[in-house]
Amino acid sequence: MDLPHRAELIATPFFPQTEYRCGPAALATALGAVGMVAAPTTLADEVFLPARGGSLQTEMLAGARRHGAVATLIPGTLEAVLREVAAGHAVIVLQNLGLSFAPLWHYAVVVGYDIGASELVMRSGTTQRAVMPLRTFEHTWARSGFWAFAALPPGELPVTAQAAAVVEAAVGFERSATPAQALRVYESAAKRWPDDLTLAIGLGNAAYAIGDKRRAADVFRTAAERHDSGAAWVNLATVLMELGQKNDATAAARRALADPQWAPRASEWLARPDVLH
Repeated sequence: MDLPHRAELIATPFFPQTEYRCGPAALATALGAVGMVAAPTTLADEVFLPARGGSLQTEMLAGARRHGAVATLIPGTLEAVLREVAAGHAVIVLQNLGLSFAPLWHYAVVVGYDIGASELVMRSGTTQRAVMPLRTFEHTWARSGFWAFAALPPGELPVTAQAAAVVEAAVGFERSATPAQALRVYESAAKRWPDDLTLAIGLGNAAYAIGDKRRAADVFRTAAERHDSGAAWVNLATVLMELGQKNDATAAARRALADPQWAPRASEWLARPDVLH
């Protein structure tokens, strides 16, 4: 692997785990690593489920997003974890430190590695610098299905992230974000994956949400022409109509009629009184 021999994010904060509260402690650590302050006690109220004696993965992702971070799943490979750390990104991982028939689920934050020593460094439990052999880590991590994510500020993406995971992260983040924050997420994602239709639609919607209708129209037009997408054509028609370009808007809506999924929506749009007159 073309990675630095070793790396460690020594400035990553540490929050000792209280009983069954490894989830909030790990999340506070990851958020603190990117300058987002959130106390474990506050996060515990949001992500800790007393009935389960812990935090579910969905709550961990949602908790990060509620505090302004984009929580993105990364590929379940050791190489992906190491590459994120080398890029300066702390990674939250879920391990099973018990046995298959007696699981002991545990969240930790990977902050370093040493390839020569075959070791991983984590903020884990009550240990600020927990060192674990790479082989042992992989065994305990495998029992969670190799689940891991990075929580980063809007506009930054994990270096190993895949398009589908970024789409899911962006859509999830948008639900609790401001339009400007969502725009930064979609801008960074669309820059890396310019041919992804979902990201293009998200970028157009985000531009529209902040009031930049001309940019939204440009984004929707590019997506519509590139993918011949009914969704993009209808969105383009809506924005062009608001910009006073009725003829171009009507033409865009008619293009959407060729898309079976969006034909009914396009027909409704074309039947609007302001379009007919």
